[in-house]
Amino acid sequence: MTERTFTTLSDGGHFFEGPRWHDGRWWVSDFYAGVVATVEADGTRRTVVEVEGQPSGLGWLPDGDLLVVSMKGHRVLRVGADGASSVHADLTSLDVPGPLNDMVVAPTGHAYVGCFGFDLMTGADPAPAPLYRVDPDGTASLAAEGLHFPNGAVITDDGATLVVGETLGCRYTAFALGPDGALTDRRVWAQMAPTPPLTTMGETLGALGVAPDGCGLDADGHIWAADAVGSRVVRIAPGGEVVDEVAAPEGLGAFACMLGGEDGRTLLTCLAPDFFEHARTAAPEAVLATIEVDVPRAGLP
Repeated sequence: MTERTFTTLSDGGHFFEGPRWHDGRWWVSDFYAGVVATVEADGTRRTVVEVEGQPSGLGWLPDGDLLVVSMKGHRVLRVGADGASSVHADLTSLDVPGPLNDMVVAPTGHAYVGCFGFDLMTGADPAPAPLYRVDPDGTASLAAEGLHFPNGAVITDDGATLVVGETLGCRYTAFALGPDGALTDRRVWAQMAPTPPLTTMGETLGALGVAPDGCGLDADGHIWAADAVGSRVVRIAPGGEVVDEVAAPEGLGAFACMLGGEDGRTLLTCLAPDFFEHARTAAPEAVLATIEVDVPRAGLP
């Protein structure tokens, strides 16, 4: 495995998540600052929109409007070119178990939104969780059930396959993605470690070998993922072999990553000391850092 060292792009955030490369710049959510921001190559960070209910996953509709997950609001917001935001989809009627989380948006405008499945911040016992689908017109529905903390997801270049990480399952699960947005042919795409039983929060976290968080797809069909319990980013081959890894700087964990940059070979990683809301809200210690990799990005997001 190649020795690489992270380079800081921007710091002073509370908890960065959902990194994306779009229109020649980086975009990120800061959970506990309640904002979505862009980040230029020189590290300059500018707020795009303030989000009530904690922002997470980001994506774009075919017309260019930005979609943003409001985690605690159980909504997907739509932000126009003028910066005005509105509710694109309201998922409250679906009885969402715990906060919403990351999202990937297909070329058709169908969005797929994960959720925790339980209240992580109060230490509740983990439970299986659904993945939701939001159609281009804002209609929300259940896309899949029984996932172990559905989190970062990717869509292949041909638009035919969606792969979603299960953070508490140590695996990636794939679906065939239909032109109408339906998910079928569910299968394990990669199993990196045994899936632990969902018991108590402490027992489940302690049994995780790899906890895939935010991620991005490369042109070889591998996934770069943040390992939320391993303080590293890992490159995962179909099947589950970890073929490359880079350790986070000492004292920091890795919670999301994405490929981008002009040649698609820059891996931006969201780093922080931990993910706990009370600690991260109080201390702006989150960092965005980059490494250069060999294989460029592919697919979405």
